[in-house]
Amino acid sequence: MRAGPSQEDIRRHNLGALLRHVHLGGPISRAELTSRMGLNRSTIMALTSDLTAAGLVREELPRETGRAGRPSLVVRPESARVYVFAFDVGPDRLAVARVGLGGVILDRRETTRERGKFVLDELTGALSGFARQMRRKTRDDTVCVGAAAAVSGGVRKADGVVRFSPNLLAEEIPFGEELGRRLGLGLPVSVGNDANLGALAEHSRGVGAAVRDLIYLHGDVGIGGGIIAGGHLLGGHDGYGGEVGHMVVNPGGRACGCGSHGCLEAEVGERALLEAAGRIGPGQHGRDAVRAVVEAADRGDIGAQDALKKVGDWLGLGVANLVNIFNPEMVIFGGILREIYLGSAARVRSQLALHAMAPQRERLRLRTASLGDAAPLVGAAELAFANVLADPLEVLARANA
Repeated sequence: MRAGPSQEDIRRHNLGALLRHVHLGGPISRAELTSRMGLNRSTIMALTSDLTAAGLVREELPRETGRAGRPSLVVRPESARVYVFAFDVGPDRLAVARVGLGGVILDRRETTRERGKFVLDELTGALSGFARQMRRKTRDDTVCVGAAAAVSGGVRKADGVVRFSPNLLAEEIPFGEELGRRLGLGLPVSVGNDANLGALAEHSRGVGAAVRDLIYLHGDVGIGGGIIAGGHLLGGHDGYGGEVGHMVVNPGGRACGCGSHGCLEAEVGERALLEAAGRIGPGQHGRDAVRAVVEAADRGDIGAQDALKKVGDWLGLGVANLVNIFNPEMVIFGGILREIYLGSAARVRSQLALHAMAPQRERLRLRTASLGDAAPLVGAAELAFANVLADPLEVLARANA
């Protein structure tokens, strides 16, 4: 028989659970924590005292109570002191943020990058350079407790190796290891697929915050997806789950960068839309080019409207397949798919009506990402905070060592 959890295991779990409430929900009173966690007041007091002594939270009197009697102290995250670094590597841009406990973006840098080969030294050098700039601006009492990166491609969860990324022209790249070495923080760098981390972000802090089953579709040059089922991200056995962009929707259709034909990415992605609209040429790429097609369609441009109808039909078919398989409560469109969906919503819904089973679609909600282009970066921050939320005192002790 397996032994039950020790008192130390229970304490570690409760510390992490309390810190998660504060991290995701913001300032919260001891009384509310007592109610939400189902623990007695003395236990909550002991847990908050431990986290306060570690410098992870602070307790304050509420600004307004509106009640008679002694007010319950409010527990707030030490956002300015405890932070992580989050990175986002896309086909056209690099973004770095220093994110405080509680999800507060304390500092941010972003730059464009030319599309082309994934040069590991150049990318990790630029990202670590931004991080060092931000770190030099921090107070002496601050502590970095993690780092994570979002990458457009398949990432092996065991070691952060980018196994394949057709749109970054990269494969078998030890990205996490090299970025960690360049940062020089003595911390491992977790790496995740950008769409998976976008799903995590929208589920934690975005439009899907109260939703336990959702699908997040992220468009950049290609199409990626992240699936939240029962409140948990489906990463797959080795971490490659959610590659919905390579679901075949049109056998014998357009060639895809993965080597197949008729993938959702090939029929719905940036190039498919721009070619259908007759807008392929020098400088005709990226999010601005996609937005230009949508704006032209709004102004009555027939070619742009027809392009959005064509792409919208394939997008709707892909969403219908996913809805039939996963029965989500919500589908969220992020990246360039936000604009494409808004320009083709009627076609998407028409395909859902034709191809999604009635029980699966009757309570389905279609939404656009509330975090916008920042969703993968916010998701990377949440991935970086995962260890400290699981074992707050141990992670902080290692970071301070």
